[in-house]
Amino acid sequence: MIRECLKIIGTAHVSEKSVEEVKNAILEDKPQVVAIELDAGRYQRLMREKSGIEEKTEISVSDIIKGDNIGLFLISGLLTYMQKKIGSDLGVKPGAEMLAAIEAAEEVEAKIALIDRDINLTLKRAMSAMSFIEKAKFVFGLLTSLFQKDEELGDIESLKEVDNLNEVMEYFKEMSPSAYKVLVDERDAFMVHRIQNIEEDYIIAVVGAGHQPGMNRYLDNPEDLPPISDLLRLEKSKIPLGKIILFSIPVIFVVIFFLAFINGIDIKTGLLEFVLIVGGFAAIGSLLSGSKIQSAVVAFLAAPLTILHPLLAAGWFSGLVEAKLRHVGSDALHDFAKAESLKDYWANDLVRVILVVIGTNLGCMIGGFITIPQVILPIFGKLLGWS
Repeated sequence: MIRECLKIIGTAHVSEKSVEEVKNAILEDKPQVVAIELDAGRYQRLMREKSGIEEKTEISVSDIIKGDNIGLFLISGLLTYMQKKIGSDLGVKPGAEMLAAIEAAEEVEAKIALIDRDINLTLKRAMSAMSFIEKAKFVFGLLTSLFQKDEELGDIESLKEVDNLNEVMEYFKEMSPSAYKVLVDERDAFMVHRIQNIEEDYIIAVVGAGHQPGMNRYLDNPEDLPPISDLLRLEKSKIPLGKIILFSIPVIFVVIFFLAFINGIDIKTGLLEFVLIVGGFAAIGSLLSGSKIQSAVVAFLAAPLTILHPLLAAGWFSGLVEAKLRHVGSDALHDFAKAESLKDYWANDLVRVILVVIGTNLGCMIGGFITIPQVILPIFGKLLGWS
């Protein structure tokens, strides 16, 4: 359904001009409903921040450091930090335009409609859809943006201009088509679905300027809207070729050692080299990531065993020890959310634990690849009678 009384305001999320534009439009037009680009979780956090209530969240370190949760946690943290940094440079708090929309809606007695998709579902869908290369490019893009000079960030309002906005969105689309589809296209469609479900006639929708063109396209061509059930489904990600290869390596290691053993080939020296190389690199990776000695020792002991099991990772064990030694609790997550600088993040114990997990796993992986020509191929050669 096409609404005659729908006004979409595209904002720059850290722009003082956008804050004033949103407030004035709502106070002057007095809509029945103000639809805002927030989900329930972000709305509640914004309201708590407004009231000065500090949020304390219980944290399970083991849940964060396992599987793809680390990537999800870090990307979410990078996005939050980048927005905070830009907002700090410009003197505008992230979410200020949404808060202005809420306050103005209350003043004119308009209803509030939360039209965005849950951020955790969005990030999980993005992580699932992106290839390893896309994830690397995406994270690299976020990291480089952290070190942009202030003058490069100053003219945020110009991003709302059509030509500049199209250029930015096309760059994002080229950098990571899968992320663009999930973070932009899908959310455009989701927010249009939510607007269409609003019963009242006169609505002002406050969204990021990057969503405005896509939402207008869907409003003009509702037949192109994907079913909302498709936008809420969290499909299990397909196992990429790279992961299949990584999973097959430990199987190959075990098979070669086992066949060598039953064929009477001496594998003691090879096993010792395997343990020292894999364990040693895992320990080095742990230490280079800033771990304590105890965590590096655990990395050394766990790596030779976990590398042979595709569902385990040495970093989980060194990370749990590091978390225990650093007494990581709910305060660490709370401080992570409040961090204002890279120095704050480096000082955060949860971040340090995550770095230890990543460093250990990278070291273990490097050690595993080194053992292929150093240990595995010579034993395999003996099996084939080459020496």
